[in-house]
Amino acid sequence: MRFELKTHASKEEIEEIRTELISFNQPFLKGVKEESLALFSYDEHEQKIAGITAEIFGEWLLIKLLWVKESHRGQHLATQLISQLEQHAVGLGCRYAHVDTFSFQAKPFYEKQGYQCQMTLDNYPVSTAMFVLTKALK
Repeated sequence: MRFELKTHASKEEIEEIRTELISFNQPFLKGVKEESLALFSYDEHEQKIAGITAEIFGEWLLIKLLWVKESHRGQHLATQLISQLEQHAVGLGCRYAHVDTFSFQAKPFYEKQGYQCQMTLDNYPVSTAMFVLTKALK
């Protein structure tokens, strides 16, 4: 048996591990819905000014990225994006939502949207914290 530590594994090597793990998980997660979603907002010049990305995994909406262009912040775009995405997810059978955010990002925003902090990782990745929040969808 031999071990090899790579500090810059190729995309192909990482995908090989992902494929093997998915294959192992398949009997346990057979039939679980998986779908990627993205919702964007554009200005009058068709320039992208905000967006949210997520995945559906079974009955869960997993929010990945939420961004609003600095010049358009404070206009409730993030609230509209998350609300529309949650509504869409409910239509797909989602009952819950999950998001994580750093201490310098948007924890108060998500709490205003009804998310509750389930876990805090202090000193993550070094001197900040990461919060894991969830919400029951209606």
